[in-house]
Amino acid sequence: MDKARIKKIKETLVKKRPLVIDKLSKEDKEQVFEFCEKYKSFLDQSKTEREAARQIIDAAKQKGFVDIDTALAGKTKNIKKVYKIFQGRCVALAILGKKLSQRGANIIASHIDSPRLDLKQNPVYEDLSLGLMKTHYYGGIRKYHWLAMPLALHGTIIKSNNERIDITIGEHPGDPVFTITDLLPHLAGKIQSNKNISEVFEGEKLNLIVGSIPLGDDEKDRFKLGVLNCLFDQYGITEEDFVSAEIEAVPSEKARDVGFDRSLIGAYGQDDRVCAFTSLEAFLDSEPSEKTIMALFFDKEEIGSEGSSGAKSNFLEDFMSDLLLISGEDTGNRSLRKALIHSSCLSADVNAAMDPDFKDVHEAMNAAKLGFGICITKFTGVGGKSGASDASSEFVGKIRQIFNHHHIVWQTGELGKIDQGGGGTVAKFLAKFGMNVLDCGPALLSMHSPFEISSKADVYMTYLGYKAFYKNND
Repeated sequence: MDKARIKKIKETLVKKRPLVIDKLSKEDKEQVFEFCEKYKSFLDQSKTEREAARQIIDAAKQKGFVDIDTALAGKTKNIKKVYKIFQGRCVALAILGKKLSQRGANIIASHIDSPRLDLKQNPVYEDLSLGLMKTHYYGGIRKYHWLAMPLALHGTIIKSNNERIDITIGEHPGDPVFTITDLLPHLAGKIQSNKNISEVFEGEKLNLIVGSIPLGDDEKDRFKLGVLNCLFDQYGITEEDFVSAEIEAVPSEKARDVGFDRSLIGAYGQDDRVCAFTSLEAFLDSEPSEKTIMALFFDKEEIGSEGSSGAKSNFLEDFMSDLLLISGEDTGNRSLRKALIHSSCLSADVNAAMDPDFKDVHEAMNAAKLGFGICITKFTGVGGKSGASDASSEFVGKIRQIFNHHHIVWQTGELGKIDQGGGGTVAKFLAKFGMNVLDCGPALLSMHSPFEISSKADVYMTYLGYKAFYKNND
């Protein structure tokens, strides 16, 4: 067989894995960088799930979306664009099509919470002439990542008189920041050598330094009192108010370009706000069509999607029932079940990109890489797919066809070697309704760290992929 014939066979049969950048025109590349400037701004303004929810709702309102509860209360007719926010931390958007109970919806579901440090309910104390605050880490973190770095405090406090106070301290140039100390290497040998990493870095030692000026001369706990006095003077809050507060310590650093060519983004919270932003932009850029489209933004994914604002809750069912009602369709249990089972969903979450310094934890043939486009993850779970949502070949084939038709650069990936790691997403909690669900999003380096790395090309291709999915009316 001659070389030309072999070349043709290779081009026909062998799977192609193109770099996104090789497929983009000069104009496309300019759009990538412009799009990612908007994304970086979203990250800077959305360091908590509550802040992300507010950004999402504000963007929807600017596009003419109305609160579905308000619309239903006023019995407004012919409303096509609606939103619903729950507990300030969970959001749903929809553009209504026709026959929801028969055709279902095209849904993209992401999560807007990220690993962080939460203040405890009784956080303020003093030790060695320092004012400190105790934290409780949230989600899967590497504890040592959070030492000796500037942190900001974001959160909501409900005072005893029911007054609400939202705070953000550490984000503006004139703001103070907070930090957790680290042990100098000169003294770390005997204490930290020959210990497991989990023993070296303890959760109870992730305590913030928050002050060092005492109040009074001989009062007990005068450094703690100095901190409480500052809080009362500036915010009018007392120690008891922390009991009804949700305050998160997050990195104060802004989203930054990474690399001489500025092709990458480094920022906190890209898992999973990269999917939240790209799905939001794709959704808002979509026009009404025959089929209903929805964007869901859940909380609590990083701790198993628990609670009333997580994907295990009844939030989706409640919103879908409201959509049936506002559409004038039957709202009975059977219609709701049919609307859900006929829906198709992309579980928009990130995968782990193969790291040049840690290749051994991946199986190279099935690992995602930065710059190779949106990543399709057929199944998640641990070991033998335990706890997984494993998408059907039919649905994976459908998404593949949609992406190829719209010239979306895509790749596939697993979360590490079979017996090395694993993880889960919201996919299985949506799949329980009988709908087709596939995990799909960009790959990141340094995932779950305070400075995660994404490819601008992948971010933009994820947006285009989600937009193509929304266009599908099958």
